[in-house]
Amino acid sequence: MAIHKLRRFVGSIADLADRHAQGISQESELIDQGLDALRELVSEDDWLPDAYAVPSPERYQQYLLHADARQRFSVVSFVWGPGQQTPVHDHTVWGLIGVLRGAEYAQPYARHADGTLRAHGPETRLERGAVEAVSPTLGDIHRVRNAYDDRVSISIHVYGGNIGAIRRSTYPADGAPKPFISGYSNDVLPNLWDLSKESIAS
Repeated sequence: MAIHKLRRFVGSIADLADRHAQGISQESELIDQGLDALRELVSEDDWLPDAYAVPSPERYQQYLLHADARQRFSVVSFVWGPGQQTPVHDHTVWGLIGVLRGAEYAQPYARHADGTLRAHGPETRLERGAVEAVSPTLGDIHRVRNAYDDRVSISIHVYGGNIGAIRRSTYPADGAPKPFISGYSNDVLPNLWDLSKESIAS
């Protein structure tokens, strides 16, 4: 298990968060460079521990892989059982999405001049290795679903905050926004820091 790849990725995002917090870079630069780092991470599928890739028949799973000590960012694996999908929802912070296994569909939504929320453009299919971003400035409301009805898909998400603790909203088709806090599906984190188990070659 090449967990060092996740550790290296976390370090890269921490560096980007530092530069952004210090005013050295804009959010757009953080997103662009973060997408490059995420694209590299999901280009190989040999680092995600099995415990954070387990689907549930009830609903998609959101496993926390790393949370920054100052809650500037979090990294999670989303595990989609066959046919599973999110409701239409927002994030309120920047987010990066990369597909590690399988494929998923993302449908963006936008608020129109009359205040209604409607699908904005076509649903996008993200294949393995594809990445995309969301944010309040780029577009923050979408619905995501597993592209497959007969297999599991997994995507890796990075958010500009502790996403499991952020107060957000879902958007039912026939009602007002519904506040929610997602939490996480796991109680323990992968150990990124036990270097004694890794070979020097890695």
